[in-house]
Amino acid sequence: MNKKIILGILIGIVLIYLSVRGINFQDTLIHFKKIRFSYVVIFIAIIILMQTLRSYRWGVILHPLQRIDQLSLFSVTAVGFLAIAAIPARLGELARPYLISKRSSIKMSSALGTVVVERVLDGFSVLIIVAVILMMMDLPSWMIKSSIIVFLLIITLFLCIVGLIWRREKALQIINRILRKLPGEFAHKIDELIHHFIDGFQVITNIKSLLYLFFLSTLIWLVDVAAIYALFKAFSFALPIIASFVVMVVLIAGIAIPTAPGYIGNWHYACIVGLTEIVPWGITKSEALSFAIVYHFLSMAIVVVLGFIFLPFNKFSISDMKKATKSK
Repeated sequence: MNKKIILGILIGIVLIYLSVRGINFQDTLIHFKKIRFSYVVIFIAIIILMQTLRSYRWGVILHPLQRIDQLSLFSVTAVGFLAIAAIPARLGELARPYLISKRSSIKMSSALGTVVVERVLDGFSVLIIVAVILMMMDLPSWMIKSSIIVFLLIITLFLCIVGLIWRREKALQIINRILRKLPGEFAHKIDELIHHFIDGFQVITNIKSLLYLFFLSTLIWLVDVAAIYALFKAFSFALPIIASFVVMVVLIAGIAIPTAPGYIGNWHYACIVGLTEIVPWGITKSEALSFAIVYHFLSMAIVVVLGFIFLPFNKFSISDMKKATKSK
């Protein structure tokens, strides 16, 4: 078994232990019985809306390469998120680029470039949300320092993308100097991959499209906040809307850690931290755990159901993705 997979599973086990340590499971079961299912239905509808917006935004990013119909985008996105949740070590991230390359003339490496643009947009949007939270309340110093580090990394990545687009020839000259040290055929393949990868950044050259993408990215995360707040209501938590923002930000940081498939462990621990340790919201650990279990179960269930609905139209394997990465 891959060492990264083993490490991820071990981290997941540790986080599960930290999540359940000191928990009275009888209290947790009582909280399950109090769930208001009308708000659960609202939560499910909001999450599906969020996935629809994600697929639509991806279509905007892909548009300079090729226009893809919305049904295909949603179909590939549904299966792609299933792969991300099910395949450990983040290998599932390759699923969407691979699948869209099978449905269009877009190269997989170019599609992978569009996913990088997505990540940068998400990073900026979440950091804007963190900045707003900081103006409204005090956050722990570790959270502020982490946000600054992430901001610097995202800015660096964005500047690299801009440099690759606006100074493409110069950047490729530098890259080719490095590639000359590699075997000829291999160097040629890498050079071709880099060319296609940079093609995936084309959307940022259009300022109007870029601003529209920032709007869509912010909207996506605001919809996510609404979903969390709906689940608060399902549990009858008397929490302000700002608590939804805090839980979302902590959860994003938590699931960035590669652990067991399905984010088991890090998802639960992040929710508990967001509800009990960042700010004294008055939520007990058993309440936070019950919330985390239901939030994780519903989110994964939606991903699995949507993924399996569209899986027959988007079949793939890990070995196929790896081969396509090497050839495209």
